[in-house]
Amino acid sequence: MDIHAEKVLILDFGSQYTQLIARRVRELGVYCEIHGPAMSAAALRGFAPRGVILSGGPASVEAEGSPRCDPLVFELGVPVLGICYGLQLIAKMLGGKVHGSAHREYGPAEVEVLRPRGPFAAFKKGELVKVWMSHGDRVEALPEGFSPIARTASSPLAAAAHDVKPIFGLQFHPEVVHTPEGREMLKSFLFTDCRLSGSWSMKGFAREATEAICRQVGDGHVICGLSGGVDSSVAALLLHNALGERLTCIFVDNGLLREGEREQVEAVFAGRFHVPLCTVDARSRFLSKLAGVTDPEQKRKIIGREFIAVFEEAARDVKGADFLAQGTLYPDVIESVSTKGPSATIKSHHNVGGLPEVMKLKLVEPLRELFKDEVRVLGRELGLPDELVSRQPFPGPGMAIRVLGEVTEERLALVRRADTIVQEEVRAAKLYKELWQAFAVLLPVRSVGVMGDERTYEATMALRAVTSVDGMTADWARLPHELLERISSRVINEVRGINRVVYDISSKPPATIEWE
Repeated sequence: MDIHAEKVLILDFGSQYTQLIARRVRELGVYCEIHGPAMSAAALRGFAPRGVILSGGPASVEAEGSPRCDPLVFELGVPVLGICYGLQLIAKMLGGKVHGSAHREYGPAEVEVLRPRGPFAAFKKGELVKVWMSHGDRVEALPEGFSPIARTASSPLAAAAHDVKPIFGLQFHPEVVHTPEGREMLKSFLFTDCRLSGSWSMKGFAREATEAICRQVGDGHVICGLSGGVDSSVAALLLHNALGERLTCIFVDNGLLREGEREQVEAVFAGRFHVPLCTVDARSRFLSKLAGVTDPEQKRKIIGREFIAVFEEAARDVKGADFLAQGTLYPDVIESVSTKGPSATIKSHHNVGGLPEVMKLKLVEPLRELFKDEVRVLGRELGLPDELVSRQPFPGPGMAIRVLGEVTEERLALVRRADTIVQEEVRAAKLYKELWQAFAVLLPVRSVGVMGDERTYEATMALRAVTSVDGMTADWARLPHELLERISSRVINEVRGINRVVYDISSKPPATIEWE
């Protein structure tokens, strides 16, 4: 069976929750895609969705220039679910009335089920259901042929449905965790109304993606920049399964990596999976370029430029290469179709710093349909070890932006060893997967200490640990005091050159996750 035969179309009207809708749908085993609301009638027919979801959005449907969709959406003969702005748009486009609410309704609410249909098919009449509201406008009069199916104390039209056609609207957000029964509502829409099987899986995706790679590349040869991160690792293994020896992975050791990272990548890919791997030792080259540099932005630019130069030189030795693989993910693709703002095309330097423009290679993007959490699931499906699949994010410039001030081999050795202790202790406390990131930062500060009977004047390490969902915002992690004590004690005792450890309790915003 074609795993994309059952597709749901999500039209994005600019909601902060649009990607969350897609993730919830996919978690239920249904493939979906997000597209802009200006999708043409021809594109709508060509997509051939089995159901359509209209997202929320910040605009008012009464405002001039507010986003609309083609009326064909309601004539395709497939179920339609409008969420928040989506409900208001259904009402507006089909002849109802929408007015600005006297006050914005934001936060928890209880809806009373009036008719157990559509999203409420699994509920009983009169049942009270907790939901999450986030809207200003509200529907005052439904279009002809529609009836309310749920209400709140302040909103008699909190949910509505067409009396005959499978067109539904919800004033609240079923996709957020604050609507505890939201998953059941989406299930009812997808499986009862759209009659989908829920058969989309990473196993099926891996099979289809392998076939797609073979069709695109043909007899060609692919170069893949392998960093050891989750995205590039999964992309590399997927490509290797499809192409075998017609893939060459290039791993650049810039001297700014985590402890043991080069050895781990070589052992996993060249050793365990027999992936053709070219390791470039460019440690001295990068460090010489960074000598005397303290400005964070200058560090990043130097590392980016040097990486391009090193990668291009290594790629010249790969005979017959005509494709470059990138770990582009679905959120990058969505940027080009969202209504949220002046979003443009996908960055061609997503993984390897502008290389497609420099090298004139055709792109292969095997992960462009997946979210980050789906990439991790795919990695497990392909057999990647958990220490790679579950790895926390690591910045492209590596340890260079975790050594504040000048980057030297000696200072890198200090932060690398301290960071290893942080990783070991966080894992031992079974907190690694609960944290978005936890790492050490070497500060350009020395302080007085006493070790034994000796006075010391050594470096200070900052410990950074945050929780986050997507890295866009983050909160400092409330680590147990016992864990903080163990990390501090081990670093001071085991890393000669550091005599003080401090804990960063800044959230993002206003701070950033990384220090530089």
